[in-house]
Amino acid sequence: MSLADLRRAYGRHGLSESAAAPDPVAQLQVWLDQAVAAGVPDAHAMVLATATPDGRPSARVVLLKAVDARGLAFFTNYHSRKGRELPANPRAAVTLFWPELERQVRAEGAVEVMTAAESDDYFRSRPADSQLGAWVSDQSDVVAGGRAGLERRLAEVTARFAGGPVPRPPHWGGYRLVPDAVEFWQGRPGRLHDRLLYTPAGGGWQLVRLAP
Repeated sequence: MSLADLRRAYGRHGLSESAAAPDPVAQLQVWLDQAVAAGVPDAHAMVLATATPDGRPSARVVLLKAVDARGLAFFTNYHSRKGRELPANPRAAVTLFWPELERQVRAEGAVEVMTAAESDDYFRSRPADSQLGAWVSDQSDVVAGGRAGLERRLAEVTARFAGGPVPRPPHWGGYRLVPDAVEFWQGRPGRLHDRLLYTPAGGGWQLVRLAP
């Protein structure tokens, strides 16, 4: 079948200005809770787009690990491609997509490094194999020795931290996207989708409807 012939009709829900929460964090939490309740797989997965100072973009899927009035938090290796791009161009965009609910959320804004204490707290909550993996992986670098090289490195790190808690690597921690634009998209019939955009205004948020 031709990709041009693949189509899907939307119409499960709507999103009106009167029903939307007064701020995007509250609205995002509502939609996240509904996605989890609906059994959407990896409901906290989001595409993160970064760029070099000269505008060369890159994107990948990361996991949203916290959301509050300060912004959207995710964790990664500071030496990864995104970890190298963010200090040089500390702005990013994220997209969460829940096809089962015919919804997506887009957020854009500045990105800041989370405190060491925040990163330590989250790292301690991770499973032991994930903690070890953070030490093993030189994320985004070429792997010497293929898969076997990774497994040898895992054996070394496992032996190194045997019998005690695994500390957070100094090259691993959290970032927070501080949004200055958040858009909520709800699929509607005839491609007349609902698109509500929040932007900062007067110490709060302004809400406008965008054309589909």
